[in-house]
Amino acid sequence: MLRTVSSHQELDLRGRTEMVFSIAVSAHWPTASESANFVLDGEAQQPTELVDARGTRLHSLIAGPGRLVVDYAATVEEPPAPAPLNELDRVEYLRPSRYCESDALTPTARSLFPSQTGHELVQAVRDWVSQNLRYTPGVSVATDGAEHSLLTRRGVCRDYAHLTVAMLRAKDVPARYASVYAPGLSPMDFHAVAEAYVDGAWWVVDSTGLAPRQSLVRIATGRDAADVAFLSNHWADLFLQNLVITATADVLPVDDHRSPVQLA
Repeated sequence: MLRTVSSHQELDLRGRTEMVFSIAVSAHWPTASESANFVLDGEAQQPTELVDARGTRLHSLIAGPGRLVVDYAATVEEPPAPAPLNELDRVEYLRPSRYCESDALTPTARSLFPSQTGHELVQAVRDWVSQNLRYTPGVSVATDGAEHSLLTRRGVCRDYAHLTVAMLRAKDVPARYASVYAPGLSPMDFHAVAEAYVDGAWWVVDSTGLAPRQSLVRIATGRDAADVAFLSNHWADLFLQNLVITATADVLPVDDHRSPVQLA
């Protein structure tokens, strides 16, 4: 399956600003073509690319003030299977994290899923989150976590993924958060999904059901949204004035969200 992805951002920088962008496809994905352009008031900028142990590619840039336009595009081919869990991963992805308060949700998870294990548990958590949260743009803010989503029963993909990850960790299943390009997603945007480690492999879990998992393209991987934000900045303020995401696939699969699928 051939996927084509892109992102376009326009930002007003109110002063000299340090920015970190997480918009490039994972280093584990082979690209047929790729471009990344950073232009401040008509002048090209040269960011520094950093790659972490999970294959997340970050572009670090100090620039401003002025209008910064960032364009990224890639065509990607079929990737290899994701790397297996190691012992450090297991420790990290079982711990509660800033937005996935699995320790606070443990009594709830044990009550809701008293006996399920393995893939049955993963499916049960996915179905519960899907059925009990209402997809509602604009109701959550950047500081809301899984516990807030459980109480309000509303949110967007970020909130669905956080609650899914937290419930799985509360039931002793290593779980992590991934940002992705998602062909078939409507409305189009950056997308967030969970991954659960069962039977020696990572399996992608999308509790929103808004895009086929088979066509997803990994951008970044981490404990929660704090690790994979598409943009973070320090020093001066910046304001995102325009954001346009595209993601297409030459074949768009039909996904019933019940069979196990891996995200490379």
